[in-house]
Amino acid sequence: MISRRTFLGGLTASVMAPRLAAAEPPPETNKIRFSMTLAMCEAPLYIIRDLMTAEGFATVEYVKPDIVDPTAGKPLEKLLSTGEIDIGLNFAAPVVMRIDGGDAITVLGGVHAGCFELFATERVRAVRDLKGKTVAVGPPKSAQHVFVASMVAYIGLDPQKDVRFVSHSRPDAMRLLSEGKVDAYLGFPPDPQELRANKIGHVVVNSAVDRPWSQYFCCMVVANREFVARHPVATKRALRAILKGDEVCALDPARAARAYRDRGFDVPEPLVLQALKDVPFGRWRAYDPADTLRFYALRLHEAGMIQASPQKILAQGTDWRFLNELKKELKG
Repeated sequence: MISRRTFLGGLTASVMAPRLAAAEPPPETNKIRFSMTLAMCEAPLYIIRDLMTAEGFATVEYVKPDIVDPTAGKPLEKLLSTGEIDIGLNFAAPVVMRIDGGDAITVLGGVHAGCFELFATERVRAVRDLKGKTVAVGPPKSAQHVFVASMVAYIGLDPQKDVRFVSHSRPDAMRLLSEGKVDAYLGFPPDPQELRANKIGHVVVNSAVDRPWSQYFCCMVVANREFVARHPVATKRALRAILKGDEVCALDPARAARAYRDRGFDVPEPLVLQALKDVPFGRWRAYDPADTLRFYALRLHEAGMIQASPQKILAQGTDWRFLNELKKELKG
C-alpha cells in the first residue's frame, strides 16, 4: 500500500522532472545501455523510455538476458565493469562481492526493498535448519548464492562449511525442490509467484516483510565507473528517470507489467502483475543505500567471503552526490 502523501509526491515529482531536466546542461552522451534480465524487480528500467527521451537520450539500448545470464559466465556486474552496460539494477550482496573483487563499478542509490524469498521443503522451517542441508542456487557468487550465504552467516552458521550449495538453472532448481531432491531454493520474481501458484514448498524468509532483510534495499542502481566519471550530467539524468520509473511501478503496477512483457519475456501475465504488486517499489527515499551496503559487507566479511571492510567498500564503490541532489529536487 502507498500513502496518499507518497502518491501525490510521485505525481508532483513526475510533473517537475521535465522542468528540472530542462534547467540542466544536456547529457554528455545521448546514448545509454541498460541491463535487461528476467527479474521483474528491474521493471523500473523497462518503463522509462519516454522519461529518458525527456532527459535528452535519443538511443536507449537493453542488453539481452542471455548475455547477462550468470550461467553464461559473465554476470551483470562484470558487464558493468567492462563498460558493456552503462547502468543496471542489481542485488546488493553480489555488488559488494564485485566491489571487493576490484570491479570498476559505482553504486548510485537504491530502488526498492526486499524481493527475494527462500522456499523450502518441510525439512526446513527456519534458516538455522539449513545446516547440513542442500540449497539450489545459481553459479558460485551469484545473487542467489550470496544472499543465502548472508542469511546463514547472520545467524552464526558458516556458509562455506555448514550448507551444501548446488548450482542449477531456475527451472531445474524449482523442479528439484518440488521433487524434494534439494532442501531449499532462493528465488527472485517471478520465481516466488510461480512456486506459490504451483504449491511448491513453503516460504521460510520473505525479504519484503521479514526483518532484518526488509529494512534494507535489495536492488541497487549500479553504473560503470568510467561512465559516471565521463558523463556526470548523463548519470544524474538517467538516475532521475530510474527513480521516477520506480515510483511509476509502485503507483501503476499494471503499466509496469505491460512494459515488462513488451521486452519479450514469456511469463504469464497474472504472475507478472502479482510479482510487481508484491515488490515494494517506490521506496528509494525510505532507506539509506550506504546502510544496505554496510549491512551486507559485514555479513560477507564475517563469512570470510570478502576481504575489504565495509568502510572500504563504501569508499571505493559508491557515489551518492547525484542521489543527494535528486532527494532535494524531487521532494515528495
